Amino acid sequence: MKLTVIGGTGLIGSQVVQKLTAAGHEAVAAAPSTGVDLMTGKGLDQALKGADVVVNVANSPTFDEASLDFFRTSMNNLLAAGQSAGVRHQVILSIVGVDQVPQLDYYRAKTLQEELLRQGPTPYSIVRATQFFEFVSAILSWTSDDTTVRLPSTRVQPMAAADVVDAVVDVATGTPLQGIRNVAGPDAFSLDELGRVTLAAQQDNRTVTTDDTAGMFAAVAGDVLTPGPDAHLAPTHYQDWIRSAR
Repeated sequence: MKLTVIGGTGLIGSQVVQKLTAAGHEAVAAAPSTGVDLMTGKGLDQALKGADVVVNVANSPTFDEASLDFFRTSMNNLLAAGQSAGVRHQVILSIVGVDQVPQLDYYRAKTLQEELLRQGPTPYSIVRATQFFEFVSAILSWTSDDTTVRLPSTRVQPMAAADVVDAVVDVATGTPLQGIRNVAGPDAFSLDELGRVTLAAQQDNRTVTTDDTAGMFAAVAGDVLTPGPDAHLAPTHYQDWIRSAR
């Protein structure tokens, strides 16, 4: 099977390419560095030539309102190029609970991307994942100083990027879902609790203060970022991952 991976040189995309190749598939990485421009469509026809499946894990360069235009334009260009190339399955990576957080520009942009895919001409699958372990330190840095990290008590159920890759590969090499697969890590935390676990593992002496106005995730109420009972739970526990990451 030939699969073109859009965003195939990034954190998730590069691992998807490696895993598909190891499984005996023909995996083509498509990214700006390979001559593909999602906003203009340049290079898409060549990148999708002969592809059975397109796996889209490309991300917007910004998380603000401009991300709406990125996902609108890139998704429309990709659907058109895929139809011309005879692609039989379009897969995108999205976010658990994405359609329940309209107050965040980036989440509205990803919701738009999902809607365009559903309305498109090609059988599709949406993989919704929770936040990645690899991004936890960055989330902590948004609202921190030399002594304190301020975090809301928002519920999250993060997962390892490698487990996200496994989920994407599994869906991409299967029958189109014509729907959504939710994937998440095995353990739920409040974000402030996750911060304390992270700092302790990193032997960081800063204090985590619960502040339900701090950072991007302060806008998220309840459990919308955690998966429902139908979710596929990944095997990697955060405490094990962060110990190995050190």
